[in-house]
Amino acid sequence: MWVPTEQEKYGVVLANFRGLVQHGLPLEIGDTVQILEKHEGWYRGFIAKNPNIKGIFPCNYIHLKNAHVKNKGQFETVIPIEDSVITEMTVTLRDWGTMWKQLFVRNEGDLFHRLWHVMNEILDLRQQVLVGHLTNDCMNNIKQHITARLDWGNEQLGLDLVPRKEFNLVDPDKISVTELYQLMEQRHRKKEIPVQASMHHLFVQVKSLMNANLGEEMEVFFFIYDCRENRPISERFLVRLNKQGVPHSLEKMESQCTLFIDLGSNDLRKDVFVVAHLIRIGRMVAGEKKNVCNTQYRRPYGCAVISIADLLTAESKDDHLLKVYSCNAESEWCQIHDNIIRKISSRYSPVGSNTGLAVTLQLLHGDLEQIHKDCMHLFTHSISITKRLGFSEIIMPGETRNDLYITLERGEFEKGGKSVARNVEISVHLVEADGEIPKNLIFAGTGDLGVDQHQSFVLYHSNSPRWAEQIKLPIPVDIFRGLHLRFEFRHCSTKEKGEKKLFGFSFIPLMQDGGCTLPDGMHELIVHKCEETANLQDTLRYLKLPFSKANLSGNNQAARSTKESFWITSFLCSTKLTQNGDMLNLLNWRTHPEKISDSLSKLKDLDGTEVVKFLQDTLDALFGIMDQSSQRNGLKVFDDLVHVINLLHDTKFHHFKLVMDNYIENHFAGALSYRDLIKFMKWYVSRIIDAEHHEQIQQVLKASEYVFKYIVQSRQLYAVATCGQSEEEFRCSIYELFKSVHLFLSHESKGVNPITHTQAVFLRSFPTVCCELLKIFTVEEVAVLARDTIGSLPNMAHTDCPLQTVKLQCIAKTVESPLYTNTESRCVLLPVVLHHLEVHMQGQRDLGMCAHILTKMLSNINVDDMERVASEEVNMIMESISGVLLRTILQVSSYPQTPRTAMRLQYQDVTVRDSEPFSRKNTFFHDDCPETVMCFGFFFFKGEFVACLLTLLRQLNDKDYQQLLTRLPSKDELTNFLLQLFTIFQILIRPDMFPRDWTVMRLVTNNVIITTLLYLSDTLRKNFLNEQFDFKVWESYFYLSIVFINQPCLQLETFPPSKRKKVLEKYGDMRVMIGCEIFSIWQSLDEHKLNFIPGMIGPFLEVTLVPQPDLRNVMIPIFHDMLECEQRRSGNFKQVEAKLIDKLDSLMSDGKGDETYKELFNSIIPLFGPYPSLLKKIERETWRESGASLIATVTRLMERLLDYRDCMKIGEADGKKMGCTANLLNFYKTELNKEEMYIRYIHKLYDLHFKAQNYTEAAYTLLLYDELLEWTERPLREFLTYPMQSEWQRKECLHLTIIHNFDRGKCWENCIILCRELANQYEAYFDYRNLSKMRMMEASLYEKIINQQRLEPEFFRIGFYGKKFPFFLRNKEFVCRGNDYERLEAFQQRMLSEFPHAIAMQHANMPDQTIHQAEAQYLQIYTVSPVPDRQDVLQRDGVPNNIKSFYKVNHIWRFRYDRPFHKGSKDKENEFKSLWVERTTLTLAQSLPGISRWFEVEKRELVEISPLENASEVIENKNLELRTLIAQCQTRQMQNINPLTMCLNGVIDAAVNGGLARYQEAFFAKDYIANHPEDGDKINRLRDLMFEQAHILEFGLTVHEKFVPQDMRPLHKKLVDQFHVMRTSLGLQPQEFPALVRASPMHFMSGTPRNCSTPVPNAISPDSTRMVMRRSPLSYPAVNRYSSSSLSSQASNEVSNITGQSESSDEVFNMQPSPSTSSLSSNHSSSAHVNSSAPSSNRASPLPSDKHKHSRDNLCLSPRDRLCSSIYPIPVDTPIRVIPLQIPESVLPQSEQNVPSLEKGIRTLSINMKPLSPIPSARSPQKTPIPPLTPSPIDGLPTGGLVLNSPVRSGSYSSGISSLSRCSVSETCSVEPPPADSPVPPPVPASLEDPMVRRGSKTPPPYSVYERNNPRRATPLPHSLSVPPSADSSGLPAKPQLNRSIRLHSEPRQRTVPRKVSQL
Repeated sequence: MWVPTEQEKYGVVLANFRGLVQHGLPLEIGDTVQILEKHEGWYRGFIAKNPNIKGIFPCNYIHLKNAHVKNKGQFETVIPIEDSVITEMTVTLRDWGTMWKQLFVRNEGDLFHRLWHVMNEILDLRQQVLVGHLTNDCMNNIKQHITARLDWGNEQLGLDLVPRKEFNLVDPDKISVTELYQLMEQRHRKKEIPVQASMHHLFVQVKSLMNANLGEEMEVFFFIYDCRENRPISERFLVRLNKQGVPHSLEKMESQCTLFIDLGSNDLRKDVFVVAHLIRIGRMVAGEKKNVCNTQYRRPYGCAVISIADLLTAESKDDHLLKVYSCNAESEWCQIHDNIIRKISSRYSPVGSNTGLAVTLQLLHGDLEQIHKDCMHLFTHSISITKRLGFSEIIMPGETRNDLYITLERGEFEKGGKSVARNVEISVHLVEADGEIPKNLIFAGTGDLGVDQHQSFVLYHSNSPRWAEQIKLPIPVDIFRGLHLRFEFRHCSTKEKGEKKLFGFSFIPLMQDGGCTLPDGMHELIVHKCEETANLQDTLRYLKLPFSKANLSGNNQAARSTKESFWITSFLCSTKLTQNGDMLNLLNWRTHPEKISDSLSKLKDLDGTEVVKFLQDTLDALFGIMDQSSQRNGLKVFDDLVHVINLLHDTKFHHFKLVMDNYIENHFAGALSYRDLIKFMKWYVSRIIDAEHHEQIQQVLKASEYVFKYIVQSRQLYAVATCGQSEEEFRCSIYELFKSVHLFLSHESKGVNPITHTQAVFLRSFPTVCCELLKIFTVEEVAVLARDTIGSLPNMAHTDCPLQTVKLQCIAKTVESPLYTNTESRCVLLPVVLHHLEVHMQGQRDLGMCAHILTKMLSNINVDDMERVASEEVNMIMESISGVLLRTILQVSSYPQTPRTAMRLQYQDVTVRDSEPFSRKNTFFHDDCPETVMCFGFFFFKGEFVACLLTLLRQLNDKDYQQLLTRLPSKDELTNFLLQLFTIFQILIRPDMFPRDWTVMRLVTNNVIITTLLYLSDTLRKNFLNEQFDFKVWESYFYLSIVFINQPCLQLETFPPSKRKKVLEKYGDMRVMIGCEIFSIWQSLDEHKLNFIPGMIGPFLEVTLVPQPDLRNVMIPIFHDMLECEQRRSGNFKQVEAKLIDKLDSLMSDGKGDETYKELFNSIIPLFGPYPSLLKKIERETWRESGASLIATVTRLMERLLDYRDCMKIGEADGKKMGCTANLLNFYKTELNKEEMYIRYIHKLYDLHFKAQNYTEAAYTLLLYDELLEWTERPLREFLTYPMQSEWQRKECLHLTIIHNFDRGKCWENCIILCRELANQYEAYFDYRNLSKMRMMEASLYEKIINQQRLEPEFFRIGFYGKKFPFFLRNKEFVCRGNDYERLEAFQQRMLSEFPHAIAMQHANMPDQTIHQAEAQYLQIYTVSPVPDRQDVLQRDGVPNNIKSFYKVNHIWRFRYDRPFHKGSKDKENEFKSLWVERTTLTLAQSLPGISRWFEVEKRELVEISPLENASEVIENKNLELRTLIAQCQTRQMQNINPLTMCLNGVIDAAVNGGLARYQEAFFAKDYIANHPEDGDKINRLRDLMFEQAHILEFGLTVHEKFVPQDMRPLHKKLVDQFHVMRTSLGLQPQEFPALVRASPMHFMSGTPRNCSTPVPNAISPDSTRMVMRRSPLSYPAVNRYSSSSLSSQASNEVSNITGQSESSDEVFNMQPSPSTSSLSSNHSSSAHVNSSAPSSNRASPLPSDKHKHSRDNLCLSPRDRLCSSIYPIPVDTPIRVIPLQIPESVLPQSEQNVPSLEKGIRTLSINMKPLSPIPSARSPQKTPIPPLTPSPIDGLPTGGLVLNSPVRSGSYSSGISSLSRCSVSETCSVEPPPADSPVPPPVPASLEDPMVRRGSKTPPPYSVYERNNPRRATPLPHSLSVPPSADSSGLPAKPQLNRSIRLHSEPRQRTVPRKVSQL
């Protein structure tokens, strides 16, 4: 039996469990489980990350952990009992694990590997914490590392910022909002603005000296040199290099690495350098012979420098190669580094071309101790420390230094009888008075060992050497007295012995007689004569001699010469010794009492460093003097004490405050000093008002903090000694002192004067004075004292006074002090603090400080402590500053933000109009403050104000709210308060209110907002309903609620599971709460609901789009109420519908909404909860039909919008995007009639086409917008990217853009029509310049048509089957226009790549319903042939092929697909007897090309063609092909005769081998004729065609013989012989040829057919005049692309074309339309229709060479290219009456020379145009074509348009350029229509009939071309696109409206009626 567990509640999975048992729960290692029940070794529970799935699992798979259970029972929550850092680490690593894998998927390798490394580090640290054997310090250190890495990872992954105190997470419910904000802000600022370090350090490591090849050892001295001050600022670091140029003792890091410490921020300049001096150790002269001298000397070698500034940008250690330079003259060695820095190249030169010093340099920042922790790898071994010369910028107490630095500057020596100058070497000795030498106290540099004597380097042959060599002597203090330095001078000979001969010495004592050390600076020393070292043994002897020329007597004989001198520089850096005598006199005041007064006076002149070194001794001396001689020296002592105290305010000595505090607490013994200190303090304070100079007074008040510390400590010592005597006297003296203070503080001055500054000085130190007084006074007494002091300050009327800011700073410090944390004292101080805050906030002054004070005040109120006192404090604060706080937040929020953070409210803002903007004189900012800093400052204290408001609202209960609202007696005040509060709440919800990762802060804010709204709901119902209804309040409330629901931080669906669970457990789903409140409020509005219709439809719709089922169920019924209210008010809900549709498009485009939401509107079955769907509610109403229609429309729109959103995602194929956009565009036009949305999507589709380089489709798309415009001067507003311009200008710009796109798409026939329309407009306005350019452009287009080749695209039928396709494709079939050179396999592959989950169907049969309803995607693709409508052009002889090829593949409505099959039994001997053809004709909704590359199939027609008809068709097609080739050969259009040769060979060879014989056998047999008497005419027709083919072949052979080259004569002879055999088989004789067939197939090779109605006989048969007129049973057999031919095949043509040879008869396709195995067929002859869309199709993608093969293809035409002759015209279904048109000659285009290109025409034409849109649209011109009597490229096109028989003018069914003229036929054609009683003109010939009649049997759809003859109402463009006419239309008159009848007939006509856009 399962038993609920008590202790076993939480565990971790130890191993994977597959859960194969019944009710088993699969587990993975590492999962955490919550245990519910237990039974016999099994647990029942769930995984923490998926609590909805429960199951059982074994106990031994679980490691139990201690846990705490909250809310025991069904909804219990289990929290593991462990360190919060461990818990956070575990949860965070789980979240990171999922995101880490996604990084790998997204190929973010760098972050992937870094995160992996950090995760491993955290796991290692976690193990150390779990072990639990660490000290507290180690544990804290590890936790710090863990939290730092967690924060880094969260930041990198874009996760939330976690608030922490120390290392533990903070519960937002247990601290105030102000504290939470401060924690978040501190962590954010630490992340965004790293703390600037004040101390810097330089790490140096020497690698080697590169390419020196010197062969001598080397010393390298590094130091830091300040070029500005021309002095080194650091000690020297020494590295010794061996003869190979690498450091000695590589194992000792300290010998090659150092750390230059204590560099200040001022040292990181460009003029501060790292200098390296190289000294070689070897012979005197480099390269000297070895046997000359064996003595080693230190000689200068070279120098290298690098700027410190070059190291600032390096993030880590960087290797440098420093170039080494040598000095040209050794006498200038001391200045070589300076010369290199200043680039005085004449004084130095490179040592070698490649010689360099390899070093590693790295700048480190921060405290040295922290650097030890952060850069432990640098300190793994001991590393030398190189100190700064002198003290650092900050002197730390306890620091001990006693370093003496001696610099050997220069010397002046005589030759001493030498012919050349000396080589002087100095030996430096540190000697005691008795001659003893201390061991190892001389250092040439850090990194080296100390020595007893130091030898300088030698400058060659110089009597005035300048060394500038520094040494360091760290002398202990206890032996400093009595030491002296001795300098021995020796001449270094270069002779063979190399001896060093002593010739003199100098010395200098280190301590003076008075006890002071050797003063800093340069000293000129006497050079004493000495040639024997023994003379220097007796130190007492030479110490009696003078050492410096400053104290040299005139007759001293010991000096060698007054001309010889030696200069040194000394510098002492000591914390124990002083060089100042005045300081010694003060410290020894008891020894010399007569010097007390003088010493006190000179104390202020001493260097601060000297004072703080002896701080305790100095203080003892001062208080000792005060106790002994108070009357005489008391005031001086007080002034000196003030001076010493103020010294500690300097940042350099700031840390010595600890020393003084320690002195006061432990060493100060002046029990009576408080009396003198109070007396002198009061004396200074009482003189403030009357004093002329306030400098000393201000110094006294500045030191008041420590003065009071001494007073308090002295009083406590006295009280202890006397058991509290004189207590009252002390209190009185303090009160008297503060009365004087209050007196001078209450003094009000005009402007800024010394008194004001003095008041400010005291206020800065007053809070600390109060803290000191707490030691001897009660809290209440000090609080009263502080209240009176603050209250004594005057309220300044002017804001220039700095006292205002200082006063607030004083209040802020008081609030932060312990005085305010006490409840009793806080009650005393709170009123005065609130008073000053209100005054400043009311005046908008010092808002930053006010926010800081208010934050500190509220932080002292405990969240859990809601007792009476805390509640009273909150109410007092709300009563005092609630109003001004709201106004301040609104004012601060109105400050303009930077573009990065600026964001308007989503809905309206209710602002306070009477609030003034911030004063520029606000002391928080300055005029020179950058804008970014100001914005950051405003953001900072705006956030503090907001946090304060949230804290106050969070601590108010229902009673407090009622009390707050009762203080607003009038309704206006209550309204203003609520509007302000709601507006602030809207501001708080803004995304830019808090940084993106402050989710915790946002959730707390939302919790406060929703709590406040729930509290205020009763007040709203009580005060603002019924007759008190206030629209503004309710509108603001609704907008606030809607913005609240839609904010990103509440969209829990986007959160990770762990984060979503935490939010739900802590706050619940706040969206549902506020949604329920909205519904409740809405129900209570009753008749006032009408005020929010239709305004609130969009916002409420946005709420319902949130994917939260409960929220949707609550909000959907509101729409029913809106529809019902609108129906009652106006009888319909058109407004609701319009608003709903407009808003739905924008919202769903933004990514909102889903399939479930669509079902809520459409489905009758309730999806969630008790609420029915909207449609079900509507069906209960009387207006259910119109309501259901609305819901159906909205549902269909959502289907299309969802498809559009899915297709527009990144990575989707362009074809899918275009098709979906076109589908949505059509829906807006045809079903919704939304013109503006229709135009927007036109441009979206245009952009897609243009980007994909579908220029023809782009032009057709833009033409839709052009058709909406008229040639009028109506002004149009700015729209999309169009500027404000007239309608004429926009239409002109659109025309030019469309022409440009048609030109790039090689659709030049359409360009010509648009050019003509533009030319007519220019001509009407007499704009002849543009007219001429347009005519030249038109001429260039004709040239392109004739001269340039155009590829004919393939067409493919594609079916999309299955429910997985988007709605606009699902279970539909389309015909697609392929790309250039694209064949079936390439197209199929492209479709499969666009739909990667689709399955290609391997057959061409129509799929059944199983496929239609399948949850999959099926594609069915095969090739179809176009069926052109322009038969008149294609069948007319003399029309160039370039023109015909255009009409073959343009303006195509119908497409054909043939499938051969055998009906009945198949005759094995002659399969033609049973070979039938199933012909499928597909009719499209729009013609191709159009606004899309594919259009849906509107109609399917299936026809079966008998074998006899098929045979006739095949022969007729071949005859037409032969005629065309023969004509081309005759007219020399062929460059070679190969195509004709191959065609003749294929036909004749096939006929000889049984081709025509098979037909004779099949259809001319008596049995067949007897069994099929109805086919008599067809048989006769077949016979005539066969005869005709024979005669054509004979004529073709004649032509072939004329042009055949000599090498092909044998082939021609063979063809002639085979033709005779063929003719004999047919039983024909030459004389039996009819006259027609002996004539040329091409009758108009030199003329035009327009001048003759009958063909002209050819010269071959001059007597023949009879024409045999035959009619093909096919409407257009010539364009059956893949119909089988009896004489050739496309494959054979292609092969022959490439090889130049004819194929054998076995491989030539012989009259066989099916892929049968007959001997008359071949594999090459298989029609593409027969093969399915499987990849195994014989049709392949074109080879690269095929792209250049179109010229050959035109010479050897395939079956799809065969043309119909005008001999056999194809009549159309119904004749049409055409009005004759007479065009004056002036109208006809004239030929011109040098016709410019189209691009040039457009460019030149646009020069004189006004500024137009960068993305124009287009419209078709209203142009009447010339009657089809000329071979014009626009013959036969419908009146005023470019597309034939388009069922619509624009929108969903418009496939091309269709005229949308509002004019009648007479207006568009410049011809008046015939009157009603006029005779009907006779019908024109079939070849001239308008193809419009082809679709005449169909009912014209809306907006079809048939409406062009009907007048339309005048309706303007959408309001957003047009500009309302001005009342005063002064200016130039409008351009005249184009009227072609005026030009043609000079008859007046009325102005064209503006068209109505809605009719398009």
